[in-house]
Amino acid sequence: MTAAVLLVPPCTAVFLGLAGGRLARRLPPATAVPLLTVATVVTALATGFVLAVGGLEVLARVPLVAELGRWSPVALARDDRLPVAIGVLAGSTAAILLTRALREVVRSASDLACAALLCRRLGPGAQGLVIIEDQRPDAFALPGVPGRIVVSTAMVRALSADERRVLLAHEQAHLTHRHHLFVHVSAVAAAANPLLRPVARAVRAGVERWADEVAAATVDDRRLAAQALARAGLARAAAVSADANPARAQAPAAALAVGGAPGEVADRARALLVPPPPARRGLTAAVALLVLATCASTALTAEDTEQRFERAQAVYAVGSCRSDAGAVSGPGSSVPRRSSGCRAGGSPAGRRW
Repeated sequence: MTAAVLLVPPCTAVFLGLAGGRLARRLPPATAVPLLTVATVVTALATGFVLAVGGLEVLARVPLVAELGRWSPVALARDDRLPVAIGVLAGSTAAILLTRALREVVRSASDLACAALLCRRLGPGAQGLVIIEDQRPDAFALPGVPGRIVVSTAMVRALSADERRVLLAHEQAHLTHRHHLFVHVSAVAAAANPLLRPVARAVRAGVERWADEVAAATVDDRRLAAQALARAGLARAAAVSADANPARAQAPAAALAVGGAPGEVADRARALLVPPPPARRGLTAAVALLVLATCASTALTAEDTEQRFERAQAVYAVGSCRSDAGAVSGPGSSVPRRSSGCRAGGSPAGRRW
């Protein structure tokens, strides 16, 4: 296996980490978010697999492990030029990243379970809308079965009737398109590969832009959507900064809240004051081809690794046959060498490897 094939997944991760934010801005959000989410998952899995293979190949050279696996460590080492130090580092990194990914999976599952439980406690609402009495302007989409749109009375008072239509359309888009799944899946991928953290942030920002575009299309007025977003986002940000206990003013972990940092709100409002990004099918196809190339390199790595272990097992089998035959025939023995259970060609009769 050439180094170029092994380097495809980490190079893809570096590229996505550097270009993910720009890709999210240049593509329509409804295209960018699913595309980048799939790219992060594929890249994280491929990079983890390559690291695990490096660790496995070094571990497989240990005599005890080789005996349990019934392969020749000498043949495996001759077939594999990976330095031991690099293999140990790769295996250790794979174990650490797997642990981080599993922790993120548990955290995400816990957040979603808490959100679903909170949806039940809030009870039914008119078309999933729940108005809560609160002096802090707030609004968020809470995923569940079904989900809820939670809006505080202070936020209702802060917006005009048309702006409230924008707000509700924005939050409903989060629930309709299940934006929380894209956010959590990309977060798990970023935990498995820290190079993908910028892409996970781009996905989180992208789902907000996606909901903004849906809201603007619903009211058929991009300027009104930008105005409503700015007013709701700034009102919520002001309430959070003025609260003596900022953590109390935060939405539940799994919720997708309106607004964000003032800079993010301003960027999103500016994006609504210009036409939406064009489709750019060529750019979309290029990213898709990069993902397919990463999958192909992983498949080649898996096939090459399997073949090398099969060759090492064949060498082990031949050595076992010769050792068994020598022990049976012995000096002065008339027992034929093949009576030891080895077929012609040196493989053990009935042995699977």
